[in-house]
Amino acid sequence: MSDETGSARDEQDQDDRRDTKDGQSDDKKNHKDEGKQKNANNGDDKPRKKPGRKPLIILAVVVILLAIVAFVWWFATRNEITTDDAYTDGNAITMAPKVSGYVVQLAVNDNVYVHKGDLLVVIDKRDYQAQVDQAEAQVGLAKAQLNAALVQLDIARIQYPAQYRQAKAQTSSAEANFRQAEAAYLRQHAVDQRATSQQNIDTADAQRQSASASVEQARAQQQTASLVPQQIRQTEATVEERRQQVQQAEAQLEQAQLNLSYCEVRSPSDGWITRRNVQLGTFLQAGVSLFAIVTPQVWVTANFKESQLERMRPGDKVKVEVDAYPKLDLRGHVDSVQLGSGSRFSAFPAENATGNFVKIVQRVPVKIVIDDGLPRDQPLGLGLSVTPKVYLK
Repeated sequence: MSDETGSARDEQDQDDRRDTKDGQSDDKKNHKDEGKQKNANNGDDKPRKKPGRKPLIILAVVVILLAIVAFVWWFATRNEITTDDAYTDGNAITMAPKVSGYVVQLAVNDNVYVHKGDLLVVIDKRDYQAQVDQAEAQVGLAKAQLNAALVQLDIARIQYPAQYRQAKAQTSSAEANFRQAEAAYLRQHAVDQRATSQQNIDTADAQRQSASASVEQARAQQQTASLVPQQIRQTEATVEERRQQVQQAEAQLEQAQLNLSYCEVRSPSDGWITRRNVQLGTFLQAGVSLFAIVTPQVWVTANFKESQLERMRPGDKVKVEVDAYPKLDLRGHVDSVQLGSGSRFSAFPAENATGNFVKIVQRVPVKIVIDDGLPRDQPLGLGLSVTPKVYLK
């Protein structure tokens, strides 16, 4: 009985071993199939490893290094303000003639350097020379008329008082004649008619009337001649009128001489000729642009954001980088800040009181004067893009 039981157990154990071997063989087959599939997909025979803690440590170190670099960069640049909305600026003098005419001489070319007072353009002078000659003749005529008026004034100062005295004398004589005629008239009418004749009476009447008329005429002439001060002032007014005519003629002569001088266009400053728009023989109209003269003085106009102006003050040091000349090292300082944003002084300023309002960060022009670093052999043109860096105090 025990032998049968032991044999049964042995058979059971052998069956279990077979099942285990079969399961292990199946697992091995499955693993081999999965390995083959992985090798086919990834081309890698090595098994995948689980992620460890080492990559996390590296990532943390990188983050810390970046934070340190960012802090160092912020600490080093906390007092620096920069913008790429900046360009070189300067004085560009627009030259235009003040008179019209044909160009008979052109003494400049494109992009040449000229000095103050240099002759640039000559306009035909003949018409303006004729105007000068005519104005000189008008001045001579006006001066001659003035001299004649001065002579008349000298005569009037003697003539009018003499005429007044003469009128008074004539009045006295007329009055004496009237008194004599009056006495004869009374005598003829007082005597007996038999002692005189009608002819004598009529003669006395006529003489009396004639003497009375002579008195009235003499008194009228005396009254007219008595206006001596007024007559002298009238003559003086004529002299002043002639004097003003002389001044007017001299002013016209001066204007004609100015127009003649305007025929020569000269440089008002040192600089370079740019935008030339004139040729030899061209007919020029007064006020039409000929060319521009760019003066040697150059500065930088930088349009900073309004949020960057809190600590910026005139006198702050500035370093300027020029895009056209990367090796150029320019040093300067903040000269002034415009009292108004660029949009405020534009041709069409924004109307924030109408419609929907959208806040936009405004830019304010800042003038930066260059103190050192400008090249002498090659001028710095206007309108070049630059990058200024302002060092705040």
